[in-house]
Amino acid sequence: MDRYSDITAVILAGGLGTRLRGVVSDRPKVLAEINGRPFLGYLLDQLSASGISRTVLCTGYLGEQVENSFGDSYRGMPLSYSREEQPLGTGGALRLALPLIGTGEAMVLNGDSFCALDHRAFHDFHAEKLATMSLCLTGVADVSRYGAVRLDRRGTILDFEEKGAASGAGTINAGIYLISRKVVETIAPEAVVSLEKEVIPGLIGSGLYGFNSRGRFIDIGIPADYQAAQLFFSCAPKEPPAAASRPARSKEKP
Repeated sequence: MDRYSDITAVILAGGLGTRLRGVVSDRPKVLAEINGRPFLGYLLDQLSASGISRTVLCTGYLGEQVENSFGDSYRGMPLSYSREEQPLGTGGALRLALPLIGTGEAMVLNGDSFCALDHRAFHDFHAEKLATMSLCLTGVADVSRYGAVRLDRRGTILDFEEKGAASGAGTINAGIYLISRKVVETIAPEAVVSLEKEVIPGLIGSGLYGFNSRGRFIDIGIPADYQAAQLFFSCAPKEPPAAASRPARSKEKP
């Protein structure tokens, strides 16, 4: 049986995008346009191409815009929504979406970053290690904005540093996780919880692994990197947003 088909992808799309307000003020960060397309479309392209069978979008701030833009499916991949009424943090938002996650692992993606990744190879690594949680990692020239990850030769994560604790070139968390449903169940319901500050550090020594993707990475969280994303995705197909994300609930005319 292909265990990959049991995965539910979960995109954390509820951030306020405060640092981007100067350039993107009328929409949630995941809908910020990159080369005429919403950033979220690039993440969904990745998931759809990898064979993910269903995706949950965790929304919050201006979440209705996301639902109106993407509807019930994306290129045949069913979409569902979990909307927080109050900010719950990345861990709290994931816990709120638990009823929509299937029986297998969840592949969780930050909605404001992109990493070139072989998703199936990532899953194979996770399964081979019998991991409780696996992080997709990548290398950057300066880790200070992201926090650094230290691991051994087997991929076991030994340390997960906070942002600003270190600087210079190194390995960072690329914002894509494979996580056991059992771990999600341990997060307190309706509590404000951070995956990065609480859940992940608490799993060190308990089956936490890192998979080095070595793929290109970008985070659009600040204006400079949002502008850089236009060039980063310049080789991507120039597909109009309406064609890429037509709501499935609307009926096309014959």
